[in-house]
Amino acid sequence: MHNDSRKIADEIILRSGVNPRRCMKCGKCSGTCPAYEEMEYHPHEFVYMVESGEVEPLLNSKSLYMCLSCFACVDRCPRGVEPAKLVEAVRNAYLRQQDNKHMNADDVPAKLDDDLPQQAIVSAFRKYRK
Repeated sequence: MHNDSRKIADEIILRSGVNPRRCMKCGKCSGTCPAYEEMEYHPHEFVYMVESGEVEPLLNSKSLYMCLSCFACVDRCPRGVEPAKLVEAVRNAYLRQQDNKHMNADDVPAKLDDDLPQQAIVSAFRKYRK
């Protein structure tokens, strides 16, 4: 396992507050996932891959944005692992790697549109500055 991948995995675990070692690999999280058919990596696979430090495939996966963040996997997990929090932490790790691609305050006026709610701009600005 590559040392950088392990560091990223440890950061994901720390930021998510999830203990992936609690997973008993029952698959209930994936069985209840409404986006299961659309995802390349399913909730139980996110947990396993983060636990084992195999985060590079996750960082480049379309599954990051196929997750609906509905927390069905969290409700279904008998061990309280919270896979959705891991998916969100992997998403944020990917965004942090895109360092120079973040939205800056100076970019906001160019993005304004009369039909776009102001709350959407503020929300995007907060999210992508992490």
